[in-house]
Amino acid sequence: MIDSIVSRLLRARAVVRAPIWLYRHNAGWLFGSRMLMLEHVGRRSGVARYVCLEVVERPTADEIVVVSGFGAGAQWYQNLLAEPSCRVSIGTRTSVTAQARFLDEEESAAALGRYQRAHPRAWKRLHGAIETAVGHEVDGLPMVNLKLIGD
Repeated sequence: MIDSIVSRLLRARAVVRAPIWLYRHNAGWLFGSRMLMLEHVGRRSGVARYVCLEVVERPTADEIVVVSGFGAGAQWYQNLLAEPSCRVSIGTRTSVTAQARFLDEEESAAALGRYQRAHPRAWKRLHGAIETAVGHEVDGLPMVNLKLIGD
């Protein structure tokens, strides 16, 4: 039941895009360090695109790992593959230049395991919602390391 509700919310454009409005109006700090806004360039349009993502881990102060819950086909993921230069807003830091590096399967599995151990309830809810939304079992998820390179 809850997986179904969360799955519907994850597919509701207005719900998913609401945090972007807060970030773009300098209120992203309300989400703390567990969420960020990623500004990336549309691979076909060349236009700035925005997505809010949950932070999986922070290996260093200037590195942030995020997960593509909808797999490698997610638009933001595909856009970063085409152009890995991007901008990140997290906490009180806004529009910081960053470079995306795609984690290999082993790195992704290790990061996901650490996330599952650190946030078991959140992972259980998120995992169920993702599987409901995509319509199949999900074992591994693609991850991206965002290296912040300027303020």
